[in-house]
Amino acid sequence: MSSSVTASSPENNTSFIIFISIVASIGGFLFGFDSGVINGTVDGLQAAFNSQSIGTGFNVSSMLLGCAVGAFFAGRLADKYGRRSLLLVAAVFFIISAWGSGISVSSFEFIMYRIIGGLAVGGASVMAPAYISEIAPARYRGMLTSVQQVAIISGLFMAFVSNYVLAAQAGVSTSALWMDFEAWRWMFWIELIPAVLFFFALLFIPESPRYLVAKGENEQALKVLTKLYGDVAGADKLTDIDQSMAGDHQPRYPIYSKSPPCKVTVRSEKLSGSVSASRYSNN
Repeated sequence: MSSSVTASSPENNTSFIIFISIVASIGGFLFGFDSGVINGTVDGLQAAFNSQSIGTGFNVSSMLLGCAVGAFFAGRLADKYGRRSLLLVAAVFFIISAWGSGISVSSFEFIMYRIIGGLAVGGASVMAPAYISEIAPARYRGMLTSVQQVAIISGLFMAFVSNYVLAAQAGVSTSALWMDFEAWRWMFWIELIPAVLFFFALLFIPESPRYLVAKGENEQALKVLTKLYGDVAGADKLTDIDQSMAGDHQPRYPIYSKSPPCKVTVRSEKLSGSVSASRYSNN
């Protein structure tokens, strides 16, 4: 990075950068929430779908299928359509999955909605930290990117809390709660609150300037960089991005494409037993 960028670092719009990072990290919160919410619904799924152990196991773990696919293709799709655009699609998928999982009347229907949610989880797990790293100044990049990890754990924790509160309110997760719908259905519908918030919050953040430069939209990229870093630093940052992409005009995520974070997560979960802990700990 050029010396003028460093000298101009006090002009950074720190509050806006933090806001952008928090918005992107809501995707991580939904990752954790969507992974943990299934924990309190196992009994309800068995009762509603008359499923045995194998069927229930597939109902519970079906999200991982979508997660693997979403993480694998997220980088390629983001290169073509943009980082923010992909996060918006993920937000829509979170909404569809949360609503659909709660209204499902069969295992097949439920699995389809959970796979849609898995696509959102996989996409968000790749794009949220990548987007933050492209927006944040170098000196804040590590700290702001780590917010994603905190958000995932927070989402997991809040899923357990909301499941407990709803089950306690109804008596058990299989009992009717509000409007004669069972508590386990409301456990999924609660996710609509952060999912809808995520969607509308994304409308207030810019596209990644690195993606804009890759698409030849330097003028728009300069506007974003100026808002983030100030006039002088923004112009220098644009030059830095141009130079770094001189040999490759298409931004790629080879690490993500070849070894998606979701895939690594699944492997580590299998080794640590956290899949069983987070999805069956009520049993």
